[in-house]
Amino acid sequence: MIAAYIIIMLVGLALIVMGLLIWKKQMTGIIAGYHQKSVQEPDVPAYTRLIGIGLLIMGVGVCLTGIINLAFQTGLGWIAYGVGLVTGMWLIIKAQRKYNGSLIDY
Repeated sequence: MIAAYIIIMLVGLALIVMGLLIWKKQMTGIIAGYHQKSVQEPDVPAYTRLIGIGLLIMGVGVCLTGIINLAFQTGLGWIAYGVGLVTGMWLIIKAQRKYNGSLIDY
């Protein structure tokens, strides 16, 4: 069970690192090409900020899930997961709709 919580925390850390790279370094190469193909050059900083913060929030939620569940031997950490996932996805969807025009490319 401990190994599962460690894996959960590592996934959360990976999301945090990706979020920071996208947000702070504007590394759009991490984002799938079709998700960013309609983003105008002047909008890249705002777009990468929202996407990066969304991934960062999701990563923190995932990390907290592993930490809380490991420390207290309960399932309460999944609340952090849910909050992080919903909030992060909301920001990513908001960025996609605003700067890319839609969620998917037809």
